[in-house]
Amino acid sequence: MIAFIFPGQGSQFSGMGKELAADFSVARQTFTEASDALGFDMAALCFAGSDEDLRLTANTQPAILTTSIAALRVVQQETGLVPAFAAGHSLGEFSALVAVGTLGFAAAVKTVRLRGTFMQDAVPVGTGAMAAILGLERETLQKLCTQAAAGQVVAPANFNSADQIVIAGHAEAVARVMLLAKEAGAKRALPLPVSAPFHSALMQPAAERLAAVLTPLTFGPFSCPVVSNVEASAYADPTRVKELLVRQVCAAVRWDESVLAMQKSGVKRFIEIGPGKVLTGLVKRIAKDCGAEQVDSPVSLMKLIAGSGA
Repeated sequence: MIAFIFPGQGSQFSGMGKELAADFSVARQTFTEASDALGFDMAALCFAGSDEDLRLTANTQPAILTTSIAALRVVQQETGLVPAFAAGHSLGEFSALVAVGTLGFAAAVKTVRLRGTFMQDAVPVGTGAMAAILGLERETLQKLCTQAAAGQVVAPANFNSADQIVIAGHAEAVARVMLLAKEAGAKRALPLPVSAPFHSALMQPAAERLAAVLTPLTFGPFSCPVVSNVEASAYADPTRVKELLVRQVCAAVRWDESVLAMQKSGVKRFIEIGPGKVLTGLVKRIAKDCGAEQVDSPVSLMKLIAGSGA
């Protein structure tokens, strides 16, 4: 049983999708569709954009989504592989929803462009922060967040694996947790180069604005279930998409639980589709007896085909 998984913010790099677009017309068409939907040249941004431009959240989110869907369409065309489940890390959940057919690509790319803008606008630059805490149990870290809050916001934002949890909130509170975490025996506490405290209560203004954008959209039937970040469980009810995407903005990404839920349901092979290898690395740590592969280029596609017998 196979799951398709899709990366989130932080996986972007200049040149992403360029080789696939050079070799496959379906990938080129995907970048054209995104450009038409957004009114600017998505191929230029992804293939030759500066790191600075790609780090702007309003650019990052549609760029990763577009590259992921371009790769997905190539995988579908060249392999015929059909997933039993789909999931994505934060932003990647939009790619998963496009992949299962409930959300159209043009609507998705417009929505994540706005989502990125809303998330950037929710908190003044410098007010919020995020940090990765390595080697500390989640219960311990949650207690440290409560202890360090001192009237501010700080909480776990991404449960990436048993030994990697990302926290988010007010910059001062995040700094306090980092110090306490080191004292409590964390292997490392690393500030992340992000522009806003994603998946924290500080994102509430963004969640409210996203809800207004999602309201008029129509969601169709699912070709397979999607495992939501918020609940770490599979669903295939189109009437729940809006609610879960709105909740996701402020809620923690339960990635480790999501992978384990898919494994428990019978998934033996995870295929990360889109830029980077972040999720592939996490799956190898979370579900050690499952296979994990990644596709974002013709070379990685050939490896996938060789391993699939496709």
